[in-house]
Amino acid sequence: MKVVGEFAWLLEFGDADERQANERARGVAALLYGLRPEGLVEAVPAARSLFVQGTPRFDAGLLLGLETNPRASEGGPRREHEIPVAADGEDLAEVCGALGLSPTDFWKTVLGGSYVVGFLGFSPGFAYLYGLPRRLQRPRRPKPRVSVPAGSLAMAGPYVGIYPAAMPGGWNLIGSASAVLFDPRKSPPTLFEPGDVVRFVG
Repeated sequence: MKVVGEFAWLLEFGDADERQANERARGVAALLYGLRPEGLVEAVPAARSLFVQGTPRFDAGLLLGLETNPRASEGGPRREHEIPVAADGEDLAEVCGALGLSPTDFWKTVLGGSYVVGFLGFSPGFAYLYGLPRRLQRPRRPKPRVSVPAGSLAMAGPYVGIYPAAMPGGWNLIGSASAVLFDPRKSPPTLFEPGDVVRFVG
């Protein structure tokens, strides 16, 4: 456990598998929210860590041992989302060619899977989704685009994601999604939260 600011701590999870590390980070976050300790402001999971922000009333002793506790696993309610998508990504043909798959077979596999929101980052509402089969994974593009259209369904490494707004990006564009991922007028403002399950429907 590291002190990273005034009443702020970072817990790091050393699992060899990133998805397992992220699951434990989400599990500890759910545990903390379930305990509702006085002074807890937020617990934010990332790929291999958990950021905890508190107030002077928060007892940091609650965090001791959570990084190595084998019982720290995913918990809390899991919301499910079905997101309509279209197979119209600019990089779809290139990705399928590199994988040796037809677009039909590739898309069938994508639609047949379920994905878990590991963490949010990069841009408000951008969720990193785990669940892409290893045989479909491709690296980021060598040169990012200056602008990726809002709603683009994309993949890079082990992740699938949807761009919530038009912005620069270097992921492979495989389709488009019709969903509002970020609305600052709502509470919470993001459609996805860590631990949510996402399925794509065509």
